[in-house]
Amino acid sequence: MPPKRNKEQIIAQILDLCKDDASKTRIVYLVNLNFHTVNVHLELLQKKGLIEATKGDKTIYKTTPAGERALETLRSAEEICS
Repeated sequence: MPPKRNKEQIIAQILDLCKDDASKTRIVYLVNLNFHTVNVHLELLQKKGLIEATKGDKTIYKTTPAGERALETLRSAEEICS
């Protein structure tokens, strides 16, 4: 059984995936979350200004410049802690 991920690792995965634009379905499958859990994370990231949502046929999520800086910080912290 793989080790459990912490919230910071999940957020980093979402921010990384959304650098190239991603739908909610893509995030769910590639980050391995369920739709309830992904909604909680996406709302938090939007509220903090780390991702933005573009509504069209499908809502597309994109990492903001602030989100890219946060991702770098999360990666640095993980590197220090591992």
